[in-house]
Amino acid sequence: MKFRKAVLAAAGAVVGFGTFAAAETAKADEQFFPMLVYRTGAYAPSGIPVANGFRDYYTLLNKRDGGINGVTVTFEECETQYKTNLGVECYEKLKGNGPTGASLFNPYSTGITYQLIPKASVDKIPILSMGYGRTSAADGRVFEWVFNPPATYWSQASAVIKYFSRRVGGYDKLAGKKIVHLHHNSAYGKEANPTLEVLAKRYGYKLTMIPVDHPGQEQSSQWRQIRRIKPDFIFMSGWGVMNQVAIKEAGNIRYPMDQFVGNWWSGSDADVIPAGDGAKGYLSTTFHGAGADFGVHAEIIKHIYGGDAAAARENKVGEVLYNRGVVNAMFATEAVRTAQAKFGNKSLTGEQVRWGLENLNITQETLDKLGFKDMVSPLKITCEDHETMGPVIIQKWDGAKWSYASEWLTPMRDIVRPIVEADAAAYAKENNITPRDCK
Repeated sequence: MKFRKAVLAAAGAVVGFGTFAAAETAKADEQFFPMLVYRTGAYAPSGIPVANGFRDYYTLLNKRDGGINGVTVTFEECETQYKTNLGVECYEKLKGNGPTGASLFNPYSTGITYQLIPKASVDKIPILSMGYGRTSAADGRVFEWVFNPPATYWSQASAVIKYFSRRVGGYDKLAGKKIVHLHHNSAYGKEANPTLEVLAKRYGYKLTMIPVDHPGQEQSSQWRQIRRIKPDFIFMSGWGVMNQVAIKEAGNIRYPMDQFVGNWWSGSDADVIPAGDGAKGYLSTTFHGAGADFGVHAEIIKHIYGGDAAAARENKVGEVLYNRGVVNAMFATEAVRTAQAKFGNKSLTGEQVRWGLENLNITQETLDKLGFKDMVSPLKITCEDHETMGPVIIQKWDGAKWSYASEWLTPMRDIVRPIVEADAAAYAKENNITPRDCK
């Protein structure tokens, strides 16, 4: 079968990887996970560790556990180069694979996610856009097939403003402060703007939006503007090479790194290492831990890399975006496990996996058992809330590694949720959708 061949090929591509015996003796029941990846193109440095994280976690479940409750995990990569048209082509190519079709899709691109949202309800395949995509999809009454836990761009933006307020001594001290949002000039990069604007009106800070065109290698004019503004804080929603260039440019104008905060797609190893010592002190948000010191990494190194830590490092094990791929794969496979409790330990349809996502309750006990203790927070999705507004934390780069630099920050639900519901209601009206009654 095509998808079984793909999982064998992917396993063999890992440095230090042995023969993937689990697929050789795979049972009739197989759960297929499509993987939209970008190992090539301008965003490859960010896409490769994410893809490796997915691959390794799926493979771990097969090699260590025999799959998910005896159901073999199969997967196939499709290269998108982070291009929306290629992402849609990959979706159409992979959606019917596996005994019961695709389990769910992780688009790993806000642009691709927007294009797949209307397809999801027709094809009955859920979309898991973890921490990205359309923010108002957090309203499950309207977006039945889309899930974006543990926090959205709007929730993240509110947490960043909360962090800035604590840096200056309170929300009242934000009045008159100058904040720049340096953002990728795309649907993704603009996603945080509505929340930042609402909060600017509430707290009186002066907000300047500065877009950077794809892929972001040329930013001289933007940083001349920043130099003129002399902002108190910069919040960056970047991706790929844009982040590397921005951090270097900030160093060139001697902008204080402790006042420069990237979002969780602007805080990976690939973003800071090229800047060398100039990146020391740079901050970014995150919703999970960095490094390879968690229980799940010990299992991956043992079962996939044969205990070869060097081979694991070559495959980005422990890097921020690798860990994000692992966390995302865990959310996806635990949704399947949740659905199996209702529908049985067999190949599940996308519709059944959607039920699993909407009833996903990852407790601290579950995280400890899976090897994610202290790496990610518990998570409980509901019919009404497909996001959960999980906590956000600030991490700091010291030149060699990331470490936490703040306490966990709870998003401003009282501000963000009404915006989410208003936008979701507008979408429902435009598309003739009758919102579900989750009560």
